[in-house]
Amino acid sequence: MRIDLHSHSDVSDGTRPPAEVVRLARERGLDVLALTDHDTVAGWDEAADSLPAGLTLVPGAELSCKHDGRSLHMLGYLFDPEEPALAAELARICDDRVIRAQGMVDRLRDLGVDVTWGMVRALAKGEAVGRPHIARAMVEAGAVDTVDEAFTARWIAQGGRAHVERYALDPVRAIGLVRAAGGVCVLAHPRARRRGYVFADEVIERLAAAGLAGIEVDHPDHVPEDRAHLRDLAAGLGLAVTGASDDHGAPTGDRLGAETTAPDAYEKLLAGASGDDLRLPDRGPEPR
Repeated sequence: MRIDLHSHSDVSDGTRPPAEVVRLARERGLDVLALTDHDTVAGWDEAADSLPAGLTLVPGAELSCKHDGRSLHMLGYLFDPEEPALAAELARICDDRVIRAQGMVDRLRDLGVDVTWGMVRALAKGEAVGRPHIARAMVEAGAVDTVDEAFTARWIAQGGRAHVERYALDPVRAIGLVRAAGGVCVLAHPRARRRGYVFADEVIERLAAAGLAGIEVDHPDHVPEDRAHLRDLAAGLGLAVTGASDDHGAPTGDRLGAETTAPDAYEKLLAGASGDDLRLPDRGPEPR
């Protein structure tokens, strides 16, 4: 059984529509795929309606959080998207994404970069506009040669000349919101050093005490030494160990299935979620 619990569509910052994501997932031999677009559930229906035979969809989202002023990402799975408190926070985050992105475009233009809000919106087909869309617009404008070049202190990296802070959840609150909505949370890529997502064991222990269900250990941006350490840490805290591609389509090389989750860890996450209505029974098979 091949299980990938972290993927993105063009509803957020991926490059493929949800229907194409699930089709490709099955072509790559996956049995289970979680669709986890940033701060939105807007792709769930299309993914479920287009689900190929033999593939189970786990509905989810990657929640934008912040700890001590640093970005932290939380994967929420199997939650009720209509739970009022969580839905309100997702809407607030998405609204602030637009305000932030507009501010970054303004700063870039002040720095002489010929990008426009229209260019960014055309790239961000969904509601969750983000820095990757701005970076791609910068490439189109000829300001940088690659998306990675945009994510530097010279441009839109955290602390960069055109960077603008945005609203994000406290991770403990995020866990509480997802749990109250019947779902479970997994900490995304906590040792993705190249991207600056490096959190001390003490932070993970605090999140575990707040109800964290798992740690994304097997991720393309994690080196072997960090994977081994995180695996031991998860075992000591009683957390599930997950693996996932964090695929975004073309920008990440269409790597669906590059990393996977063991079936027992998947079952552990399922056991922590509550309510059959959270599993889209009318729009796709249940993820069991």
